[in-house]
Amino acid sequence: MSNQSGQEGLLAPASQRLFVFLMFLVCLFDFADRSVFAVLAQTIKTELLLSDLQLGLLQGLAFAFLYSMLGVPLARLAERKSRVKIMATCAAVWSAATVFCGFAHSFLHIALGRIGVGVGEAGFIPTVNSMVGDRFKRNKRSSIMGIIMLGTPAGILTGSLVGGYFAEAWNWRYAFYILGAAGLIVALSVLLIVREPSRGLADGAPPGVSPPPDFPAFLKTMRSKPSLMLIIAGGSTAGFGMTSISQFLAVFLARTYDMPVREAALYYGFISATFLTIGLMLGSFGTDWLAKRDERWPAWGAAIGLSIAPFFYFAAFNVHNITLATILLVIAGSMLLIFYAPTSGMIQNLLHPRMRATGAAMFAMLYTMIGSGLGPTFIGWVSDLMATGAFDGDFHAACPGGVAIAGASASAVTACLEASALGIQRALNVAVCIFFIAALLYFFASVRLRNDFYEEAKAGADAA
Repeated sequence: MSNQSGQEGLLAPASQRLFVFLMFLVCLFDFADRSVFAVLAQTIKTELLLSDLQLGLLQGLAFAFLYSMLGVPLARLAERKSRVKIMATCAAVWSAATVFCGFAHSFLHIALGRIGVGVGEAGFIPTVNSMVGDRFKRNKRSSIMGIIMLGTPAGILTGSLVGGYFAEAWNWRYAFYILGAAGLIVALSVLLIVREPSRGLADGAPPGVSPPPDFPAFLKTMRSKPSLMLIIAGGSTAGFGMTSISQFLAVFLARTYDMPVREAALYYGFISATFLTIGLMLGSFGTDWLAKRDERWPAWGAAIGLSIAPFFYFAAFNVHNITLATILLVIAGSMLLIFYAPTSGMIQNLLHPRMRATGAAMFAMLYTMIGSGLGPTFIGWVSDLMATGAFDGDFHAACPGGVAIAGASASAVTACLEASALGIQRALNVAVCIFFIAALLYFFASVRLRNDFYEEAKAGADAA
C-alpha cells in the first residue's frame, strides 16, 4: 500500500517539476557535449590537419555507429530494468568520453572519444521517452518532451560559449574537460534523486510484474501501424538534413564570413538556441493544442514546417550579409524543428507502455544512422568534392586542413579559403533538399494516424 501511494506521489506537481528539471539538465549536457565539437571543428581540423570528410566522419559515423547499434538493446533493457540507473550510467559514460576528447592528438584518438560519446548518449532518448510516457497523460506528452528538449538549445548555447571561450582564451581542450566533468555531476544527481515510475502509471495501469512484449511482438505492432512506420521514417529523414546543418553551421559561418572561432561559436550558439527554442515550443505546445481539434495535427504540423524550411535555408546559405543570414537561419530552423517534439509524442501514444522505450530507441537508431551517421559524413564528402572542383590545382596538396601550406603566396592563401568556403556552402544547399521527402512521409502518416490512434486506445482499454 505504501509503495502504491509512493508511486502516486510521482504524479504530484512538485515531483513532476523536479523530474522535468533533471531531465532538462541531462539533455543540456547531452547536446553541449555534441555542440562543443561542432564549434571547435575548424580549430581541431587546422591543428590536426584533417579533411572535411574526416570532420564529417568524426561528427557522423564515429559518433553514430555504436549509438545507433546500442539504442535498441538499451531500450529492451529499459523495458525490464531501472531506467534511472541506465540513464545515469549512460550520462557518466558520455561525460567521461568527452573528457577523453580533450586529450586527443590524432584523428584516431579523437574518433575513439567520439565513439564513447555516442555509446553513452544512446541511452538517453529511449529512457526519457519511456519515463515521460509513464509519468504524464497522453495529451501532455509532446509538451513535456518539448520542455525537456529545451535542453537542446540550452546545451548547444552552453557548448558554443564554453568552446568559443576556451579556444580563444586558453586552449580548445579545456572545453572538453569542463563539460565532461559537469556532466559527471549531473549523472550522479540523476542516480540519487530521480525515482523509477511503474509502467503505465499515468494511464492508470496497476503495478505489475508481467514481462514486456518480446521484440517480435514489437515488430508486429510496428507493421500493424502504418502511421508509426511513416512517422519514424519521416523523422529519420528530417534528421539527415538537420544534423548535417547543425554539425557544419559553425564551419560555414567561420569560412563564409571569415570569423575567428569565438565569433563563429557565438553566432552558431545564438542561431541554434533561438530556432531550437521556437521550433520546439511551436511543435510541442502548438500541435498539442491543435490536436484537441484533430489528432492528425502533430503530423500535419511537421509536414508544413518541413515544407517551408528549405526555402529559407536556400536563401540563408546564399546571401552575403551576416545579419540577414542570421534572421533567415532562425526562421528556417524554427520551421524545421516543429517536427521533433510531436514525433516523440506520437510514438508514445501509438505504443503500449511496455513498448515505448523500444519505439523511442527504434526512432533514435534510424535517426542516428541516417541523420547523425550519414548526414555529416555526406556533407563532408560533398564539401571536399566541391572545394576540389572550385580550386585550380590539387586542393588537398595545396590546402592541407583547408588552409594554404606555410610560405604560400597571398593569392594561394585566398584561393584555399575561397574554395573551402564554396565547398561547404554548396554541400549545405544539397542537404536541405531532403526536407521535402520528410514532409511527404509525415503527410502520408497523417492519412492513417486517426485510425491507428483509435486502435491503440481500444487495445489499452481492453487490457485495462
